Amino acid sequence: MKLKESLFTRRKFLNWSLTASLAALFGTAVGPVWRFVFPGEVGPEPTEVELKDFPELLPGTGKLFKFGRHPAIMIRTPDGKLKSFTAVCTHFECTVQYKKDTNQIWCACHNGFYDTNGKVVSGPPPRPLEEYDVAVEKDKIIVSRRGVPKGEKPKEKA
Repeated sequence: MKLKESLFTRRKFLNWSLTASLAALFGTAVGPVWRFVFPGEVGPEPTEVELKDFPELLPGTGKLFKFGRHPAIMIRTPDGKLKSFTAVCTHFECTVQYKKDTNQIWCACHNGFYDTNGKVVSGPPPRPLEEYDVAVEKDKIIVSRRGVPKGEKPKEKA
């Protein structure tokens, strides 16, 4: 007695599996490239950010937070002042961090150092970090761009 032939043979199953795997691999590789080439609509960066429930910073400590699409850093200097800067290094756009032991802002990519005023101390960064204004109101911290009046929209870059 002969068995009836199946409509879905092993060969068809293996061909289908291989095709599906290659399609998934192609989609995984092409998706990020597509988003890079065609980023879509990107609105202007905000002029201010309101930080609620931001952890209390002890003197000589720092913490990263988001300012729009980019990272920013908030530090409390050893004398107790709150300061905020963009956390994007001016050399190769790496994310900087605060080093308590040197009391400086450090970029790990090429060992660049900034002081607590955002000025370049050593390394390859060509210019200082952009400093933000910091205002403390009750249970929130408001960080805003310098030179932009409160509530005003930023100018579009040409």
